[in-house]
Amino acid sequence: MSSSSSSSSSPSSSTATLPSDSDMGFGERALSAAGAAVISALVVNPLDVAKTRLQAQAAGVTYHPSKVNLGGHMTSHSTNTYKGTLDVLHKVIRQEGFARLWRGTNASLALAIPTVGIYLPCYDLFRNWIEDYTTHKIPKLTPYAPLVAGVVARSLACIACSPLELARTRMQAFKEIHTGTKPPGIHKTLAGVLLPFRSTKSLENWQGYRILWTGVGAQLARDVPFSAICWPTLELIRRRLLDVNGTEGSIASVLAANFSAGVVAGSLSAAATCPLDVVKTRRQIEKDPARTLSMTTRQTLAEVWRDGGMKGLFVGIGPRVARAGPSVGIVVSFYEVVKYVLHQRQKVSENSMPYGDLHQHPEVTI
Repeated sequence: MSSSSSSSSSPSSSTATLPSDSDMGFGERALSAAGAAVISALVVNPLDVAKTRLQAQAAGVTYHPSKVNLGGHMTSHSTNTYKGTLDVLHKVIRQEGFARLWRGTNASLALAIPTVGIYLPCYDLFRNWIEDYTTHKIPKLTPYAPLVAGVVARSLACIACSPLELARTRMQAFKEIHTGTKPPGIHKTLAGVLLPFRSTKSLENWQGYRILWTGVGAQLARDVPFSAICWPTLELIRRRLLDVNGTEGSIASVLAANFSAGVVAGSLSAAATCPLDVVKTRRQIEKDPARTLSMTTRQTLAEVWRDGGMKGLFVGIGPRVARAGPSVGIVVSFYEVVKYVLHQRQKVSENSMPYGDLHQHPEVTI
């Protein structure tokens, strides 16, 4: 995903780029990605809550216990039925408090940092390696490097962080009313998922722990196509935008090109994969342990279609697209700007190194 590491999807292109970042270590890439993930999670979490609530409501989660006392007033069923994104945001603020819009933010941060810390650096490294290899061996396949790298990197991140995704979805899906008690955090949420298995020996032989990966198949089915759509689209738009600014990049041009490309690519990818996001949410909020372990992604998709048809498959598409576009834009632009700054500092440091010191550092050439 680096605008600075590859000049084009084909070796003959003259697309403007930044200096090569191939000498950046995995740690520097992960640090850049983690910082981007924190900012993104904080900014877009309310839209994530809205999307999850709408999808959970469509799956049968009730947000209207028979009567709820709020400030001396009894609310009715119809008052607590969400009608859209803005209605979710309004009712969450009015009934649960403004801070509840950031419900699950701790899980989002705990999820985003390792996920993006794995995803973006691995994407960078895989894409660089695939482009270098195909450029010399199979030039016709070079344009497909972003697609392959994005799919592989996202798959690794999804599998590694699936339990945190499960915790976040459950924390956002279920309504919290002012009761004077602190809502469960990540640990208690996951402990609640495992609770039905504690009376059996399934946890002793690790069989029960696989419930923590509930929905990972649907998540991969959602995120792999998301990456396959997002990265080629993003790379194409970004390189063309950078080409407008000539061969010398600047922080402003890097930020603008990456954010714009990220918003467009993220929005398109989110819209296309919304049905699988609905399936993932439905699988992860299921509270029946037997059903949770027996249901498959295909069965859940058929169930969603049977219950709601085409409309059911795209429940929550508004907040999902509104969240994903800026989120991808923020993550990618922040990541690339930090990489650019680190690279520029390294260049300045090497250029200002005294001649005598160059002989003490064999990796520096003169």
